This record gives sequence, structure tokens and C-alpha cells, in this order.
Amino acid sequence: MQPLKISSGDLTADRRADYAEMLFGSGEHAAAAELLLGALELAPQWAAGWFRLGEMQETAERLDVAAQAWATALKLDPADRLGAALKLQLIGKAPAAAAPPSAFVETLFDHYAETFEDSLVGKLGYRLPEFLDRAIRAARAGRFSLALDLGCGTGLMGEKLRPVAERLEGYDISAAMLKKARAKGVYDLLAKADLQHFAYAGPKADLVVAADVFIYVGALDRVMKTVAGILATNGLFAFSVETPAKGGAGGDAGFALQPSRRYAHSQAYVERVLAANGLSVLSMQPTVIRWDRRQPVDGLAALAVPSSKG
Repeated sequence: MQPLKISSGDLTADRRADYAEMLFGSGEHAAAAELLLGALELAPQWAAGWFRLGEMQETAERLDVAAQAWATALKLDPADRLGAALKLQLIGKAPAAAAPPSAFVETLFDHYAETFEDSLVGKLGYRLPEFLDRAIRAARAGRFSLALDLGCGTGLMGEKLRPVAERLEGYDISAAMLKKARAKGVYDLLAKADLQHFAYAGPKADLVVAADVFIYVGALDRVMKTVAGILATNGLFAFSVETPAKGGAGGDAGFALQPSRRYAHSQAYVERVLAANGLSVLSMQPTVIRWDRRQPVDGLAALAVPSSKG
């Protein structure tokens, strides 16, 4: 996949865009949008510029023109590396989708990899690996012969799993995140994979972990079916989800896209999808996944097993 052009490629357009950002930062949102629109007249093929214009127009509460800008960004970049389709969904200008664009997730984490741990652990108080590690150890004594870390990122979960796994494999959509994980030397195998289309041909795993991953998956039917197929009969599945804010049950689907462009899943939905794929809940505990803008992001940390072992 070709890298996304953050610059317009036109020096004058870039300068106007910089001035637009200065105006936006001072609170003059509508004026900033007008100035950026002028820059885009010089660089009409600049997808990132159209996406940013949509954000400015949204902040200026001009949703119709924001939608037009995001639609243009999507037309220029059909892979949707910036997530314009998600923005359109959030303002009611596009139907709800069951999953985010894979290119958006990949681009997001390729960009985020360098500062990921400092931001997530240092600034957002992310402690989910420790929480899941304690739950796994409480549920099963001893070591696992094969553990799969799905959406392994930079290896925060892998560092916790290494002492209890004879063999540890990590899979992630982002090459930049995998590079960070590889530098830690805790995995026996690391491979690039999209969990929405994950194909695994190895031996059955007695531990599968997906820590803070399903927020970028949406509908869980496919991935739960995959996990059920690769989990040994005595296996353990440890994972987490974000839960909807109070008053939001995720709609009839049981999951919903949030303003953060992450997905939240209701407990009832998670239990239903697990059961439909032959998995039983061993434990499901409310927890704070992270902090965002000084507010707790609530979620569930869960353990599941094949139903015959439930």
C-alpha cells in the first residue's frame, strides 16, 4: 500500500493549510475551513486535505459540507486510510457498517507505533495486559504449550504472556507495530495479519488472547468463529471489549461505532456471539480499559472456553 500523502505537494497550498490550522487553533473554525478550501482549489487531489476540511466543517457545525468533504476524501482514497466513511457514519450521512476499513486501522497504527506505548500506558493509564494476565493465571495454573496474541501491537500483552507460554505467536495488521514488538524479542513468531480475515493453519492453541483489539473490529461473528476453530478443546480465550456509554446499548446490533471511531459492544451481544460459536463465558469482569480526556473508558475483560469445557 502506498503511503498517504500528508502534504498537498503544492507549496502555496501547504502554506494556506498551515494558516488554516493556526486559525482553527485560535477558535475561528469556519474561517479556517474557508482558508483550507482555498488551499484545496490549488491541490484538488489531496485526500488528507479534504479529510481535514471535513473535520473543520464538523467543528464549525456545518455537517452537510463536512459530509461533502469526507465524501471527496473517500473518492480520492477508496481504501479509506483516514476513515472518512466512519466520519460519515457518525454524522448520519452513511449507513452503519459492520467493520472499519482495514486500511484505516493499518494506517492508524503504522502512524501511532512510534509513540504508542508512551501515549497508551503513560498518558492514558492503560493497564489491561496486567488485568488479563492476572485473570489468566487465576484461571489456569502452569504453562500453555501454544499462545496466540491476536492484534499484538508492540508486544505489551506478549511481555505478560511470555513467562507462561512455551511458544508465543503474535499477529497484527501494522508492520510498524510488529517492528516494535520484534525488538522486544518475546515472540517465537510474528506475522502481519488482518483479524477481519484471519486465516490460521497452525496447530490448535491452548491460549488465545485479544487485548483491546475488538474496538477496531466491529461485528465479532467472524473473528469469534475463527477463534473457536483454532482453540484447543481445553483452551482458554482471553479478550476485552469496550462497553457503550450509559444509555447506549449498541443499538439492535449490540455494537456501535463511537465518536472515537472505536467500536463498543454490549455484554449481551458478546455473550450471544460467544454462545453462537460454541464458547462459554468463564468470567466477565467490568474494568476501566484506559482513560480518555480524563474520563474512564469502561469495558469488560473476559475469559471464555469451549462449551464442552464450560
